[in-house]
Amino acid sequence: MSILVTGSTGTIGSQVLNQLSKSDVEVRGLTRSPGEARFPAGVTAVPGDLADVDAFRAALEGVSTLFLLAPNVADELTQVMQAVVMAKEAGVKGIVYLSVYKGDSYADVPHFASKNTVERMLEALDLPATVLRPAYFIQNDLRQKDPLLNAGIYGMPIGDKGISMVDIRDIGEAAAHELLRRERSASPLPRETYALVGPDVLTGADIAELWNNALDRPIHYAGNDTEALEKRMKSMMPGWQALDLRLMMDRYQADGAAATPDEVLRLTKLLGHVPRSYRQFANEAAAQWGRH
Repeated sequence: MSILVTGSTGTIGSQVLNQLSKSDVEVRGLTRSPGEARFPAGVTAVPGDLADVDAFRAALEGVSTLFLLAPNVADELTQVMQAVVMAKEAGVKGIVYLSVYKGDSYADVPHFASKNTVERMLEALDLPATVLRPAYFIQNDLRQKDPLLNAGIYGMPIGDKGISMVDIRDIGEAAAHELLRRERSASPLPRETYALVGPDVLTGADIAELWNNALDRPIHYAGNDTEALEKRMKSMMPGWQALDLRLMMDRYQADGAAATPDEVLRLTKLLGHVPRSYRQFANEAAAQWGRH
């Protein structure tokens, strides 16, 4: 039996595969282009896509544990709900599902509401699953390199309430831990839910100050204009996706997404170390950019 990782060539899937490749279990990565996949040694590429029902059914043969990561597409909910049904029919004994932090609260953010619906489905079907709820990915801010270096601004309008961003390396570690725990168990395990969060609650101004220190130059927060963000993002992604991003930022500004001390402590116990901080990320990025 084996672990199947969906989204295997993406940002998070790659982190999960890197962690799993260090284990002694059979690992497979689902990909539309198995001949082009560059997976760690020991990971088998299998053809398939969540949107291709027949291919995904075939990929589930011999799979006992599933890492379920939804693509950021317009029909995400349909794809994932069907994948859950197929996993149940295939007799998968454990699922680790990548949801989102605050998905149960931000009902007006489409991809948050979609992931919360899948969580409810897992519960309603009484499936043995671990739900991981990551906050905003710290590494998303690698896209801020040009405005940081060329204009001296941090441009993501996360607002003034504060959010607890998570490092993608911690996501990969947490997912691999739960996948291996479920894979190695002789029987299905009870459901678990973890908030995947950073140790700090940071505002836009806080992050600008962290970059100011990391880059050793003045960095200013660009402000809270989410409509400008949506217009800018439309040049890089579909309009529906740009709107979704803007709605998420609107909720960050209105409510924040601050982790509780108990959530940070529970994640620390799962990882075996304190979650990585934004300061650590900013200093690492500055060093790579040759500015520190």
